[in-house]
Amino acid sequence: MTAETLAAPPLQYRLLARLLDYPDQELAAHLDEAEALLAELPDDARQVIGDFIAWAKGQHLTDWQAQYVRTFDLTPDTSLHLTWHLFEEQDRQRGMTLANLAEFYKKQGLEIDRGELPDYLPLILEYASSLPQGQGAMFLQQCRQALEVLAENLARAESPYAPLVGLLIE
Repeated sequence: MTAETLAAPPLQYRLLARLLDYPDQELAAHLDEAEALLAELPDDARQVIGDFIAWAKGQHLTDWQAQYVRTFDLTPDTSLHLTWHLFEEQDRQRGMTLANLAEFYKKQGLEIDRGELPDYLPLILEYASSLPQGQGAMFLQQCRQALEVLAENLARAESPYAPLVGLLIE
């Protein structure tokens, strides 16, 4: 993790959280606004996120959604549920890790309102974005092993999402 990554602004994590979440009409309608925020990001993030937004703008929403589902929902190796990359699906340790993470969020006052598992990367990034600058990166460092596996799998699949996750491990 570089000094620039450690200095990543909370805005970077918020943008990544939204871009790594399921692409809906609201996200598609706000891509120009997201693009306008790029000037506030470090150079590497500005380039990577800008390239992704340009790609997304070139997609019809249903094609973008289909790409998302193929990438994250139908392919376990690229799941956005980070504990999937660390434990076997039926591993008790995965269940305990999920329970501990849910309890951690609860103690921090974070409500998981969409029925999502607590290891869902966009949710983790939302939490990281709520922390003071520098602390979000330290929190994400605890996810590094899973993020590295996910980034490698996305790169191998030549996914347009690979560079976004790559930003989290540089």
